Amino acid sequence: MSLETFSMDALEHCMLCPRRCGVNRLAGERGYCGAGRLVRAALVFLHLWEEPCIAGKNGAGTVFFSYCSLRCLFCQNAVISHEENGIDVTEERLAEIFLEQQAQGAATLDLVTPTHFAPQILAALRMAKKRGMTLPVVWNSSGYERAEIIDAIAEEIDVFLPDLKYFDEKSAAECSDARDCFSYASAAIEAMVKAKGSPVLREDGILQSGVLVRHLILPGKRKESMKLLDWLWETFGDKIMLSLMGQYTPMYRASEVKGLNRKLTTFEYQSVVDHALSLGITRCYVQERGAASEEFVPKFDGTGVLACKSGADSLE
Repeated sequence: MSLETFSMDALEHCMLCPRRCGVNRLAGERGYCGAGRLVRAALVFLHLWEEPCIAGKNGAGTVFFSYCSLRCLFCQNAVISHEENGIDVTEERLAEIFLEQQAQGAATLDLVTPTHFAPQILAALRMAKKRGMTLPVVWNSSGYERAEIIDAIAEEIDVFLPDLKYFDEKSAAECSDARDCFSYASAAIEAMVKAKGSPVLREDGILQSGVLVRHLILPGKRKESMKLLDWLWETFGDKIMLSLMGQYTPMYRASEVKGLNRKLTTFEYQSVVDHALSLGITRCYVQERGAASEEFVPKFDGTGVLACKSGADSLE
């Protein structure tokens, strides 16, 4: 699949994610993720809590998309990823949203959980760029991606920001209904690095091009986190940036998996950070322990999604 052939036709037999449902979204069918023909978004705002190289001083121009191809039992965004809340918008409106973020002084355009809307997003990006958008485009995804899709979109994306959640199949199956998560995520990250190479930062510290891998450390799974770090270092060395996240908060259905109904301990988080240092990893963000709170979860109230007008449009 190439960028030239990557169009709305991809929705007629949807194979965008590893689930490969094959449903006809143009005809109203919905696959595992739940997405249909139109893009659905739940929040647009300048996000100051992203990594400094993404947020800058003014914040990342962040667009939170609804639906997801994973079913993480601890998802802090479950109200939009699992429960379908959001507002449907056209590609034309999405392009306007991108331009509005640039006008507000965003450091980057941060597209959160975008994979299932890839054709529509690419169309909107092309429209926005023709109208003067120059922001670095950040593909902020779950990491559960097909490498072929990454190859197809890489020309339009500047920065890949994937999650790398699991190393073990059992963890991926129990927590996210995706036993093959590492298999796909690892191949996708390899495709991202191949496409973008080593990180390139502007003088002001904003990431212009490259790959920043996020890893959320889960309670009781610090050794699995260390295995992931081993793989990342052995495979990429310092060709990628890392973000070790200690913000895990038991939300949604976390209590359904033994051990996930608690926050991460300081020892668990610090031991993973220490392991990263022992490997020689230096391009790595770490978090303050106070980040583990529901207060840091955005309010998905539809802000910024609709054009400025009166009317009854609202989140479902």
